[in-house]
Amino acid sequence: MSPRNFFRELKRRNVYRAAVGYAAVAWLLIQIATQTLPFFETPTWAVRLIIIILLAGFPVALAFAWAFELTPSGIVRAEDAPTDATAVRDTRRKIDFVIIGLLALAVAALLFDRFRSRGAHDTPGVPHKSIAVLPFDNMSDEKENAFFADGIQDDILTSLAKIRELKVISRTSVMTYRGAGARNLREVGQALGVAHVLEGSVRRSGNRVKVTVQLIDTRDDRHVWAEAYDRTISDALTLQGELATEIASELRATLSPAEKAQVERRHTENPEAYVLYLRARQLEINPDTLLQDFKAAVQLYGDAIKLDPGFALAHARLSATISRMYHFYEPTPALKERGKAEAEEALRLQPNLGEAHYALGLSFYWLEGNYERALEALRRAAEFLPNNADIGLITAAIARRQGRWTESLAAFQQTEAIDPQNANVVRNLVYTHAAVRNWPAAAQAAARLNALAPNSVGARMQAAYIDFFWKGSTGALEAFLDGTPPNVDPDGAVTGARWDLRMIKREFADAAAVMEASPLVDFSYLNGHQTPKPYFLGCAALAAGDNARAQKHFAAALPSFEDAMREAPQSATRHANLGLLYAFMGRRDEAITEGRRATELRPESQDALDGTLMNSYLTLIYARVGERDAALQLIERLLKTPGASDSVQYSVSLQDLRHRWEWDPLRDDARFQKLIADENTR
Repeated sequence: MSPRNFFRELKRRNVYRAAVGYAAVAWLLIQIATQTLPFFETPTWAVRLIIIILLAGFPVALAFAWAFELTPSGIVRAEDAPTDATAVRDTRRKIDFVIIGLLALAVAALLFDRFRSRGAHDTPGVPHKSIAVLPFDNMSDEKENAFFADGIQDDILTSLAKIRELKVISRTSVMTYRGAGARNLREVGQALGVAHVLEGSVRRSGNRVKVTVQLIDTRDDRHVWAEAYDRTISDALTLQGELATEIASELRATLSPAEKAQVERRHTENPEAYVLYLRARQLEINPDTLLQDFKAAVQLYGDAIKLDPGFALAHARLSATISRMYHFYEPTPALKERGKAEAEEALRLQPNLGEAHYALGLSFYWLEGNYERALEALRRAAEFLPNNADIGLITAAIARRQGRWTESLAAFQQTEAIDPQNANVVRNLVYTHAAVRNWPAAAQAAARLNALAPNSVGARMQAAYIDFFWKGSTGALEAFLDGTPPNVDPDGAVTGARWDLRMIKREFADAAAVMEASPLVDFSYLNGHQTPKPYFLGCAALAAGDNARAQKHFAAALPSFEDAMREAPQSATRHANLGLLYAFMGRRDEAITEGRRATELRPESQDALDGTLMNSYLTLIYARVGERDAALQLIERLLKTPGASDSVQYSVSLQDLRHRWEWDPLRDDARFQKLIADENTR
């Protein structure tokens, strides 16, 4: 048959019409399947199977149209079809009407879908390739398996955050939606500035885990995709990579080969190590930086590494946790050495692991105070973790320590704009506004912090102190403490604040009673190490005028302070703490020696934040040992220096000087009275 006759025969047998009609019907069926089946949690493979069947049916339909024809009498073989021109014309006209109707339906469906989501997809400032992974529901019978649901969510989020084409909201921001019940996803999307959210649930039973997820377009509340996975824990080790790849495909984000390799990589082959890692990760990312959590996380990460020494991600997370513990609580040489070694081991095992570069940056920052090398490591980490808000957070914090306060504030605000629900960013804004004594801005940030982290003891306490710094009012602090149950006292921080409140109000007997009533022996108050109970009792007795009792308590506290200093002789804070205790004990020369040593180890020129606090310690030491001129000279400067205020007794702000008993030795000095009366010094 010649080509001309062949194409003429295709036309005569209505093969062209069949092709157009089949394509229209198949397209409609695919649209119906992809739009409706996710509501019934139909697995993605089922939708794909429908598409494959419809595509495979296309050549079958064409072959059927060649072999058979539709006639007024029904479907007959092409050779047996009537040749009457009128009958043929009527049949073709009916087929044309059907095809036109199908095409009209297809066009209507296309226009409906386009106009339905047009306004949403054109939302200004909300990129289509943006997503927030909301907290997963723990459906396990054992509620203690909540760590597993949080771990799976964090793994998926972390994998997505490695894809440069995506905008991924941080875990800290999305955790505000934990346990929120039914959520208005349009409002969630608007609050987070994303076009999509991923919701999910996790059910763990023994060695098996079932994960159900659904991807939703927040702009029109449309289900985009859903899937359910039923795996053993061992098989679940690659789940986050599969999900991240699938979601990126749904959002039309292109993964580079390096990103694809990073996302799909199994971090460990050992399921027991993975479970320990998830437990540790949950403790590490709790909103409060508690020593008890850090210690538990370090132990769990270490146990995971014992099971799998090649677990690079666990090495990196361990290093980051150690750096935080060193910075906030225990600046010991042993921790410093271990933190740096763990980061280097993570990089040796996996040189392109972003978390390892981030951990190295933290070690340079917190363990060594080497800001330039820290920034270099953080820039390298950002290449692998383009959506990691913590990198911007630490970069802004480094600018603060370098004394670049305006740049630091701008960097924190920029990070907040990208990650608006991140309580850690807002916490740093509170601290930084307070450091530069912009109390109205600090109060506004504190209100946001309370809204974002209503269950965070540390965040609420930090916010409560702002009213005192600004107005000398203890109302917010009292309200916070009155609303905190007696059994809620992480690291003894709440008891420390209860004592501090009573001391500020000069209710010294009540302050001592607060301490006596606590079953704890050490409390989170002074920086650098836990503060022993006798120190607080000694301060209360000294303030009340009972010097003999005070010295008895201070003598009991002294070994703890001296041991801490000997344990970390390069810690400026521990020298400062010991100097302050010596000052309260009346040991003038030793107090001054330790206070000056602290300022030498951490000078303001190298650290505008802690260096200023070391001078605040020294100022109070001078005041307590009778060095009035030196104390007043420092007070005058520190009242104009950013970073001198803190929620402890050595803080230098107008309200601290006016209300705290520690400054009483200067109270009869006219120069001191003039300083605290001058509102221009803020």
